[in-house]
Amino acid sequence: MGIYLLLFALTVFYLLPIYSLINTSLKPDSELAKAPIKPVSNPTLSAYQKAFNRIKDNMLNSVIMTLSATALSSLVGCMAGYIFAKYRFRWSSIIFFCIIIGFYIAPQSILIPLVKFIGALGLYNTIFGLILTHTAYGIPITTLLFYNYIKPIPDSLIEIAQIDGASVVQIFTRVIIPLSLPGFAVVGIFQFTNIWNEFLFGLTLTSGTSSQPVTVAVANLKGTTVAAWNVHMAGAAISIIPVLLIYIFFLRLVIKGLLLGSVKE
Repeated sequence: MGIYLLLFALTVFYLLPIYSLINTSLKPDSELAKAPIKPVSNPTLSAYQKAFNRIKDNMLNSVIMTLSATALSSLVGCMAGYIFAKYRFRWSSIIFFCIIIGFYIAPQSILIPLVKFIGALGLYNTIFGLILTHTAYGIPITTLLFYNYIKPIPDSLIEIAQIDGASVVQIFTRVIIPLSLPGFAVVGIFQFTNIWNEFLFGLTLTSGTSSQPVTVAVANLKGTTVAAWNVHMAGAAISIIPVLLIYIFFLRLVIKGLLLGSVKE
C-alpha cells in the first residue's frame, strides 16, 4: 500500500507544473495576482488568442527549421551509419569515434566559434543558419542510432547486391534505405522533439523576431515591465502541442528509439 501512495504522490508532484501551466493560461488578467495553484474562477481563452497571434509566425519558423534539419540529419546519419557498420577502412574506428564524441560536446562550449562561423557564411539571423546548426549537431546521434540499426542487417544481403554489380550508392538506396524505414521513423521522432524544444541555438543565432523559433518567441511573451503570465503560459501550451501529438500517436516508436541498439530483436 505504501508504494502506491508514494507513486500517487510522485504523480501529483510531476503533474503539478502542467496543472499550473493550464490553470494560469486560462486566467483573466484580474486573477493573475492569485497563487498559480489556485483554480481559475472565470476561465477564458483570450490569453491563447493573444499568444497565438504573437507566435504564429515563429511556429512556422520552427516547423520549417525542425522538418528540414530532421530530414537532413537523418539522411546524413543513415549514410554514415551504413558506411561505418558495413565497411572497414583505414582509421574507420577512429573517425567513427570522433563523430560520435560530438554528441557529448556541450553546446555552450562552441557558441562563440559557432556564431562567428554562421556569421561568416552570412547565415546569422536566418532560418537556414539554424537548419545548418541543428543538422550538424544532430549528425553524431543519428549516425550512432543508424549504426546500431544497420549493424544487425545480414552482410549476405550486401554481398548478393555486390555480386549483382550494385555499387555502394545503389546498395544504400535500394537495400539499406528500404530496410531502414522503421529506423528513419524512430530517428525522425527523436530529432524532431530535440530540435523543436531547443532554445540555446535559437536564442544565440537570431536577433530578430522574424527568424526566431517558437521557443525563443514564447520566452519573449513574458514582457520586460509587466509579466503577462497568462499569455506566457498560453504560448507555452501552444508550443508543446506538436511534440505532445508526436508522443501520443507514436509512443511505441519513441520507446523503440530509446532502446534502439540495446538489444537484438
